[in-house]
Amino acid sequence: MEIKTARRGPQGKECSVFDRLGAGRGGHLDNSSNKICKFWLSGRCLKNPCRFAHSETPDVATIHRPRQTPYYPHSSNALVSNTWRRAPRNSQNVQEKVVNHKSSENVPGKSESDLEDIKKKSPESVSESSSEWSVVENDSNLENVVEEKPLEHVPKKTAEMVCEFWVQGTCVYGDQCPYLHSWFRGDKFKRLAELQGHNKAVNGIALPLRCNKLCSGSSDGTIRLWDCHTGQCANVINLGGEVGSVCSEGPWLFVGMPNVVKAWNTESGAEYSLNGPVGQVNALESVYNLLFAGVEDGVILAWKGTYETDITFQLAATLKGHTHGITSLVVGGGNRLYSGSKDHTIRVWDHENWQCIMTLNGHDDVVKSLMCWDKYLFSGSLDCTIKVWASTEDGSLEVIYTHSEEHGILALSGMTDPDVKPILYCSCSDKSVHLYELPTFTDRGRLFAKQEVQTLQIGPGGLFFTGDQTGLLTVYTWLAD
Repeated sequence: MEIKTARRGPQGKECSVFDRLGAGRGGHLDNSSNKICKFWLSGRCLKNPCRFAHSETPDVATIHRPRQTPYYPHSSNALVSNTWRRAPRNSQNVQEKVVNHKSSENVPGKSESDLEDIKKKSPESVSESSSEWSVVENDSNLENVVEEKPLEHVPKKTAEMVCEFWVQGTCVYGDQCPYLHSWFRGDKFKRLAELQGHNKAVNGIALPLRCNKLCSGSSDGTIRLWDCHTGQCANVINLGGEVGSVCSEGPWLFVGMPNVVKAWNTESGAEYSLNGPVGQVNALESVYNLLFAGVEDGVILAWKGTYETDITFQLAATLKGHTHGITSLVVGGGNRLYSGSKDHTIRVWDHENWQCIMTLNGHDDVVKSLMCWDKYLFSGSLDCTIKVWASTEDGSLEVIYTHSEEHGILALSGMTDPDVKPILYCSCSDKSVHLYELPTFTDRGRLFAKQEVQTLQIGPGGLFFTGDQTGLLTVYTWLAD
């Protein structure tokens, strides 16, 4: 095999590959070209000297310059000199996107002219608060970034993010870190507890009546019962199959699984298996003595419970119409049952005569969640929209408002805060839950998780719960004034 030795330079001394990295011993490129040698990049250049550069490194004079700012990508929240920079939370120069993250037409309280005024703010208009910009003002390289670029070429603002180094306990920048050092943002509520035990996604949370236990079901095939006073896991029920949904009615706990719905009475200990579903039961809803189960094959099954002599559940109806799996169920006023599906539609059923009375076509992707609030129906979809439906004079439903997010909607829920203001919880596929005050969709805060939050549940006394794909249950509570 031919052995190639290092070549000798013009002065006869031996040159190794370490002497050919382009900067030389004097710290500057010896060649006159600014182009990088393509043969050197592939490790095949045999020329020495080569008229093309054998380096992609900067001049050594700039290599050892100390960094003055934290090493983070500059996801910014305010416009200064046509450059996105980090802004303080109380900055008056920041317009936070609340209602429509894709356009300004639905932002409450802000007209197009208001937003144009914000865009036209000059660098001098922000210089008065220069002390608040100490995170970036010492880095001279940032001062002229895209300085001359038109406004339309400036990158969009990025969403709020939790600092990944803070999560790992290694962030050293403290208050100067441009990312959040908290699992939530907002006022008048706090993170109360974390319930750890499930090792896969939490798909359902329920609070049976007259029971001091919180029940959670997971893809890991278990139901866990948590003591509401201590937060400790009091019992684990291994079911041997994935739990797709959980709900409760009175003392009864219902669990949706592949091809069956399990029912437990938390007071008497009675247990039943309701057969009939074909595939995973992804949605459960109960009202009075009726139980509805939405199945992966697009069918909705309805059972009626009797409590006269022996407690039994009898199959009352099989509702067919959806062409793909059921993802959500909710019972509203006027004997109506609403069902959301992977076929992108919402169907409205009369649960007295078991007939489908209308089909709502408004979403362009899977309808993940439904919620009834007052006389309105809210629907959340993977098409990144929440639609608000209301009855018309002829009795049909139409969309009266559409709220857009940057990410798909996974779950919806709602309750009132200590000031009796209605709050909508909206879980999105960006691993966060948005809190909005209705009816204006005014931002009230945000919850963050390590993975997507699939389940939201409201509890008594201002409590609310989230369950994410890591298996973590998190308890939050509103704070009274």
